[in-house]
Amino acid sequence: KKGLIYQGHKVINWCPRCQTALSDEEAPHHDLQGNLYYLKYPFKDNPDEFITVATTRPETMPGDTAVAVNPRDRRYKKYIGRELVLPLVNRGIKIIADDMVDKKFGTGAVKVTPAHDPNDYLMGTRHRLEFVNVMRPDGRMNEKAGDYRDMDRFEAREVIIEDLKEKGLLEKIEPHQLSAGHCYRCHTIIEPYLSKQWFVKMAPLAKPAIEAVKKGKVTFHPKRWTRVYLSWMENIQDWCISRQIWWGHRLPVYYCKNCLGRINERTDNSTPLTEKEKKDKGYKGVIVAAVMPEKCPVCGSSGIYQDEDVLDTWFSSWLWPFATFYWPFDSSLTANREETFPLHMDGPAQKRRKELEYFYPTSVLVTAPEIIFFWVARMIMAGLEFQKNIPFKDVYIHGTVRDIEGRKMSKSLGNVIDPLDIISEYGTDALRFSLISITAQGQDVFLSKERFEQGRNFCNKIWNASRFVLMNLDHSDAPAGIPEGKENLDMINRWILSRFYSVLNEVSGNLDVFKFNEAANQLYGFFWHEFCDWYLELIKKDIRNPRNQVVMRYVLENFLRAAHPFIPFISEEIWQCLKNAGGETGESIMVCAWPRGRKEFIDKKLEGKMNSVFELINVIRNMRSELEVPLQETVTVKLCTGDKTKIELYGDMASHIQTMAKIKDLCFAPQYVQARGEFVTVLKDAHIVIPFAGEADARKFMRKTEQKMAKTESEICSKTATLANENFVNRAPAEVVEKERARLQELKETLIKLKAVKDGLA
Repeated sequence: KKGLIYQGHKVINWCPRCQTALSDEEAPHHDLQGNLYYLKYPFKDNPDEFITVATTRPETMPGDTAVAVNPRDRRYKKYIGRELVLPLVNRGIKIIADDMVDKKFGTGAVKVTPAHDPNDYLMGTRHRLEFVNVMRPDGRMNEKAGDYRDMDRFEAREVIIEDLKEKGLLEKIEPHQLSAGHCYRCHTIIEPYLSKQWFVKMAPLAKPAIEAVKKGKVTFHPKRWTRVYLSWMENIQDWCISRQIWWGHRLPVYYCKNCLGRINERTDNSTPLTEKEKKDKGYKGVIVAAVMPEKCPVCGSSGIYQDEDVLDTWFSSWLWPFATFYWPFDSSLTANREETFPLHMDGPAQKRRKELEYFYPTSVLVTAPEIIFFWVARMIMAGLEFQKNIPFKDVYIHGTVRDIEGRKMSKSLGNVIDPLDIISEYGTDALRFSLISITAQGQDVFLSKERFEQGRNFCNKIWNASRFVLMNLDHSDAPAGIPEGKENLDMINRWILSRFYSVLNEVSGNLDVFKFNEAANQLYGFFWHEFCDWYLELIKKDIRNPRNQVVMRYVLENFLRAAHPFIPFISEEIWQCLKNAGGETGESIMVCAWPRGRKEFIDKKLEGKMNSVFELINVIRNMRSELEVPLQETVTVKLCTGDKTKIELYGDMASHIQTMAKIKDLCFAPQYVQARGEFVTVLKDAHIVIPFAGEADARKFMRKTEQKMAKTESEICSKTATLANENFVNRAPAEVVEKERARLQELKETLIKLKAVKDGLA
């Protein structure tokens, strides 16, 4: 009724095997090795003179209706307007000038077949050429192809080339790389084909959808997809929506046999109707209606039948955001809906309108880049046209899943990882978390089965740590809350709360901008390294302390809420256990609120202090490892620094440092004085010293250090020689060369450290 849908003859993508029209997106192009054929077209007034045209499709020659050259091509300017004889068909065709012709392609002269090429169709329309379709829908040549009738299009190509060769009209054949559309269903090479189809005028629909994105009403993530969307929309073509397949929504178009039978005749079967009479009498024979009419509104005949074409699937799908609420609500357009959907009959239209108003527009669409044109853009256009509002505010475009070699996963390649196999082996949450954590925004994922081990290990860590917490909770007191303030909490509890809320802010911020992998990895780092490795270990000796009980439980419960979108199953299971331990009233974690940010608990200065403590513990642990001190043994450590703040901090945390680093005695000195028999490491402005128990231990460690230095020096020499070899550097893959260089630098740094250790022992 708005004039946006029309029927017309246009060149469309046609699959000869499926015998249906296809959109450009349903006919992806693939590179093929073909040929460029140079054919001679004689002049009508002088058969000995000719123009050579270059083509990749000689089988369409019987449908040629012109030869085109560029108007600025000096070679052919004098020939424009002259007539040629179409080889093998002996039909006259003219030479025309058109800016679309590429002077550098082939000879600069091209054959024009308006019924079998989209560019030729445009030229044919501009120059009012004849449109000659030489093929049947199955890809075989029709009667207009003359002697080549009934041949398959590619068989006809070979025969035509042989006939041209025989007549001396084939100049040469050159190999030529070309790109051809293929049917997305059966992979048959599509045929550009003049066909009568139904189309949608897209320019009026695209204009408001372009503005919606430019004004930020709809935002793409990553932003680079905005350019892709706008480029397609600003160059949009009319959409062929009719398909000649069995399944789909049938076109709501009906025909009256009686009216069609006399469309060109008067009712008394005498002379044909004039155009005015046709318009006045309405003898079009075509009826568009939501439901099949019982009789023709013009002649009253009951001889009504429906168009056999169905709508393009995406033409149905673009209505999805509001059609799910049984839109439209106009009773004249929803006949028989009352019987189809009996559950919605208590004031159905009003109820459905309220539901649609509540749920439309939605918030976020998560989808793949290949359907930006198929679906995303069209949903925006349909939403603005039918609901006068956008269907969603944000569009998140995720990457493509590829195998470890970078190939897109497909059944035909046999490189697909079945998610059900991963779930069976690693678990559903492991699958989800692993995929999210390794997928950067908009980037492709290079996947192997081993990549799921991270998710499995993380889920195991959460499970085991939660069991530890539950085993050590004093259920009789059911500590479920958190003090309103932090004044009564010690440094460790204040630190873990500060870290939780700091991480929560970062996670929330990353979710807001769709950086899901960063959010997942922040949760991973907090739970594994801060909550488990540090907090639980620090409070382990005093875990029954009421304050420790409250904070430990509170942090775990709120962490599970934050982690629930990533790992819903294990978080629900553990949360139910915590709930049964007292304090929670909700039935499920999935309906619990996202943890509320609490700025009053964030203390960046405290976090910095605790990081200093953890750095010290890690340095001492590394020193123990270098000295190969058994785990069950303790060592004496002397900390030399003039920083009184650090001394005070380490003094306050001395008992925890001793426990975590397995120190027998921790003493302090204002400055470091070099002495024999000590193993020393520098940490910023402090010297950490571990004295040897005796001279024998010092000599033993000196020998080990010298052995390590000798081995490192030998490896440095080997790597240096390898990288000095020009054959290796020039021929080896770049990543291998870079890996060798990085290893050499690492060895040099190791040698410097070992020399420092040796100097300290001397």
